[in-house]
Amino acid sequence: MAFKTFAENFLREKDGPVPPFAWPTWLAKRAWPIDELLETHHAHISKLAGQVDVLAGGPPCQGFSMAGRRLESDPRNQLFEKYIEFVHAVKPKALILENVPGMRIAHSPDERACDSGGQAVQSYYDKLKLGLEAAGYEVLGQILDASQYGVPQKRSRLIVLGLEKKLARRLPGGIKRVFSLLEEGRLAHLAEMGLPAHRAISASDAISDLRSDGAIRQPCIDPESRGPFEEIRYAGPKTAYQRLMHLDCTDNAMNSMRLARHGTEIRERFAMILAECRRGVRMDSASLARHGLKKQRIHPMAPNEPAPTITTLPDDVLHYAEPRILTVRECARLQGFPDWFRFRGKFTTGGHLRTKECPRYTQVGNAVPPPLGRMIGLAIVSAIREASTGKAQSPPSFALIQQRISIA
Repeated sequence: MAFKTFAENFLREKDGPVPPFAWPTWLAKRAWPIDELLETHHAHISKLAGQVDVLAGGPPCQGFSMAGRRLESDPRNQLFEKYIEFVHAVKPKALILENVPGMRIAHSPDERACDSGGQAVQSYYDKLKLGLEAAGYEVLGQILDASQYGVPQKRSRLIVLGLEKKLARRLPGGIKRVFSLLEEGRLAHLAEMGLPAHRAISASDAISDLRSDGAIRQPCIDPESRGPFEEIRYAGPKTAYQRLMHLDCTDNAMNSMRLARHGTEIRERFAMILAECRRGVRMDSASLARHGLKKQRIHPMAPNEPAPTITTLPDDVLHYAEPRILTVRECARLQGFPDWFRFRGKFTTGGHLRTKECPRYTQVGNAVPPPLGRMIGLAIVSAIREASTGKAQSPPSFALIQQRISIA
């Protein structure tokens, strides 16, 4: 499903703000699990050695996340080893990897810090760092809050960056210089985007134009939406952030605006939660019990604060002004996806299919917020230039490097 979204936005020949992705001619156009890709096309991948500037990745976070049950046996926990194998084959100049902060916590079946022999249990971050250092990279991970980078959401994530050791040695502070460049360029990039530099963007800043109360409703025409759902007729952006997100998008081009069909009892319960519970924080156990809820994580949004972390489950967050969950498009806005970006596939899934399918809410919740990804990319560009020229760099304007973005 996620590949359908990628193909919709980056493989179609169409006029738009992003040039088509240069898909390799030797690779079939479909989703490729990394282990299958390495096994089937290792020879082609190895030919890219030394030609790739940046390799980005992010193994699934469910096994590391503190939001759910941490499982040592989750096979997805080992995918970082495939990332290291890919690094060995491609030998890029720089590396980016994103995950939840829980990746840095020692992870054992009983969550103890030591094994039976009294030795410290390594976190998956420790294992990743050692593997990448052995591959010839200087590596550092830091926890970043996306709300500091133009994203209207409190979202702390572990960002792991790496540079070839020969490049890192040419930078003052080595790999730490990349994080310094990221911070040095942060305020300038926010100004370039027309966003406030000294306050976080609030939930209402981000999605007030997508409210359904008072809006004209119409049938949801999304071809992948089953059942008689409704969506709003979009009336236009109202804030600086909304205008930024709506650039290059016609009003009828936005998809994934389907509204949930809550029954009367659910709407009344949500209305009571919004009226009685503290906004902007997770409901405590007493509040959950009082409202007859078994879920452990429900956040009623606060209109004047960034949204809580957008997850893969749509019922984790309640709208700040309406008794309902968010639409996929509202979640995407809170992640920083532009309105022209279209999502494909099922909207939701459930049960055992959650480990196999990647519906729209999951695609959004698993993503790196585009504004944060953009700023990290610009900092890496500057670091590579600085290491190559020996001259101090400031992160460049995104507009100046857009035309250079290509994939081998």
